Amino acid sequence: MEDKSANKQEQRSRATREKLVVAARALFAQRGYAAVGTEEIVRAAGVTRGALYHQFREGKEQLFEAVFEVVEAETTRRIAEAALVGAADPVAALRNGARAFLEICAEPEVERLALLDAPAVLGWERWREIGFAYGLGLVAATLQAGIDAGALAPGPVTPLAHLLLGALDEGALYVARAEDADAARAEITLVIDRLIDGLTA
Repeated sequence: MEDKSANKQEQRSRATREKLVVAARALFAQRGYAAVGTEEIVRAAGVTRGALYHQFREGKEQLFEAVFEVVEAETTRRIAEAALVGAADPVAALRNGARAFLEICAEPEVERLALLDAPAVLGWERWREIGFAYGLGLVAATLQAGIDAGALAPGPVTPLAHLLLGALDEGALYVARAEDADAARAEITLVIDRLIDGLTA
């Protein structure tokens, strides 16, 4: 009996957390972190203020971090899927993935949450830590596949993955801050392509 009760309580807790993350994501994406208050979030989620602080003891910033992690997980999955479309080899997958990363980061929701608000709200170190936690494995696996196939020059994969992911992050920020985003994305795509060219065997 106690197990069933505990299980129901856990399910309710997960449902409450999900409601808060979904509501906060929509509000943060629409108006930005600074313009959204906790009272508005709990109203949109249909829960109490106490429920918010039960789930996120540190309040709005911790809730934003949960939203950002969801966005990062989704973005990584979408990039992984796009990288494989029509890719004849790991180098083509690397190029596809880089292009997909820049395109997805240009979407208004992703741009605001992941590129503009996340570094300011969470701090540079935490922002990079979360981004690397999701994207680093994907980049490293693609690089290793390229090396194994003889398409990329052999070398230490982990530092190379860090550098390439860092370059992509900076490229996406460059596009997000540009007056002409389309032109900036074309420039960054050209630069990333040349970086990948330099890695080929």
